[in-house]
Amino acid sequence: MTTVTVRVPEELKEKMKKYGIEAGEVARRAWDEEVKQRELEEAREAADSLGEYFSQFPKEKILEWIHADREKR
Repeated sequence: MTTVTVRVPEELKEKMKKYGIEAGEVARRAWDEEVKQRELEEAREAADSLGEYFSQFPKEKILEWIHADREKR
């Protein structure tokens, strides 16, 4: 694991202490969630791009490719 230092206002630090908030755990969860959201957005963009690419081909041709690929397996 690596160490990351974050500066927070003193007032926030005191409130976190008052409520027993573990800064490291909260930060890890937030960063993990942010990374997951960005990966999901990246996947959506890739899917949209593929959709645009394949939209130029007739559906019958795409189905033909899928069937041919399945027969190879």
